Amino acid sequence: MTAVVREAVESADPALPALLEIDRALARIGKRIRVLKAIDWPVELEERFLAAWHRGAPELPEPPNAPQALGDEIAALEALMQRIDRGHPIGNWLYKSAWSYHVAARMLGAIGTPEFTRCSAWLYGRPDFRYRSQDITNADSAEEMLAITDEMVGHRLIPPVPFDIPAERFAEMLRERIGTMFVHDDVAVVLDPRLSSKAVASGKRVALRASALFSERDLDQLLQHEAFIHTLTSLNGKHQPNLTVLGLGAPRTTRTQEGLATFSEIITGAIDIARLRRLALRVVMVKRALDGADFIDVFRGFLDAGQSEIESYRSAARVFRGGDVRGGVCFTKDGAYLEGVMIIHLFIRKVLQQGQGELLGMLFAGRLTTSDVIVLAPYRESGLIVPPVYLPPWARDPQRVLSIMAFSAATQRLRLDQFDLQRFVDFEDEVIAECGTYG
Repeated sequence: MTAVVREAVESADPALPALLEIDRALARIGKRIRVLKAIDWPVELEERFLAAWHRGAPELPEPPNAPQALGDEIAALEALMQRIDRGHPIGNWLYKSAWSYHVAARMLGAIGTPEFTRCSAWLYGRPDFRYRSQDITNADSAEEMLAITDEMVGHRLIPPVPFDIPAERFAEMLRERIGTMFVHDDVAVVLDPRLSSKAVASGKRVALRASALFSERDLDQLLQHEAFIHTLTSLNGKHQPNLTVLGLGAPRTTRTQEGLATFSEIITGAIDIARLRRLALRVVMVKRALDGADFIDVFRGFLDAGQSEIESYRSAARVFRGGDVRGGVCFTKDGAYLEGVMIIHLFIRKVLQQGQGELLGMLFAGRLTTSDVIVLAPYRESGLIVPPVYLPPWARDPQRVLSIMAFSAATQRLRLDQFDLQRFVDFEDEVIAECGTYG
């Protein structure tokens, strides 16, 4: 935004200068609250656990669950929140973002205790939560998805995917694909030997676990999920000239961001049935952990569902980050992926149904929730929020998205349990018999 435009916007809304100052202050505080880094497990715990498992004497892992001292950040956030005018749409958005950082800081100060899970549930939800407008919980949806995929193809019949691409070669392949998208920014693809996740993305880089082996399918999935959503929305937020917080990713945006990233995999055909099951299974296992299952129980649950020992360990470790490996206290973020993609699916359908396709592009203007898109949309016209620099290819034509979703909705009415393959043969014979013979 030029100085002339900024002056015009601020003169039209005298409250904006103070709110923009609060935005910058919140960004400075928010950058110091790093949730995933604070609760990450050391990679050596994996080898220790699996060695004991192979000996037939599994032991609960002992992660370094040290609470984070974030008292200064909490006090600064509280002081900032008291200054915010919640009656102003931008003020209320800033307040909610500050609130989420406040909850995240309290959560990190309560690592290993029930308060950790209570704060986690406020930010990322719980698998057993049911929306007022719906009849089922997130866990119910996950169980149903597992049942549907079992019905379509039993999980033990899913052909194995070869993971045979070394991280270094995979990084080169990813760099080639990323370079064609982010033409105005330098996004690095780096190898990290101590990364617990297989891949993590930010606005500046995509990090890959140096010891991991990747598949061809990983390339499309990571490209759509990590690069073309997480990196893309972060960069678009950083290109916003006025509202700095749009480039940060306040904790409250996680459900929408992970849902959008997963939806991107689905709408582009990058996802496969094994990954879809993995996302649903994580929701089920978060609920089990909340209900009291310990780390070994959850590890066995993933193993029984068809995951490898290494994958089962890493999936269980995701659930218990910052929690208590004895059960009852866990990190609920993995429940946000499936819930988030359902929210995004409903939001996009409603947006396109109501002829407001311009809101689809707004989803990518920064790190936003679906609620933010609606509330902040009027500020596009004033220039306070500018259009996204980057859009994933699938989002550039809303009509294509709508056609895919309409077809999917229509086919949901078909009952697979009412016939088998022989029915295709029998039906033709029945039509001919009904018509009669000639001669």
